[in-house]
Amino acid sequence: MLVIRFGWSFEGFTVTNVIYSSIAGVEIPKFVNTVTPQYKPKFDELLVELKEAEEKSLKESERLEKEIAEVQELKQKISTMTADEYFEKHPELKKKFDDEIRNDYWGY
Repeated sequence: MLVIRFGWSFEGFTVTNVIYSSIAGVEIPKFVNTVTPQYKPKFDELLVELKEAEEKSLKESERLEKEIAEVQELKQKISTMTADEYFEKHPELKKKFDDEIRNDYWGY
């Protein structure tokens, strides 16, 4: 009669014992992170810069949106706008033109 067992034997030597002892002898090294601590301060600085750049970008976006709205309004009114209405919105140009006229400078 043939008996099949898990593992075979040569005078006390079994395959299962060898496999078990091989597996038990494997040591998995523990990972020690030595890289991240070096870069954490740099990363934190970048995050601060990112927040500042984001705030600056949002302010600039708001300014540009206002400027676009002004230009669109000006574009709609330009065909019927008088010089006085334009100078009301841009007093620095009125001052410039008045200075040029007062100094007898007519653009040539």
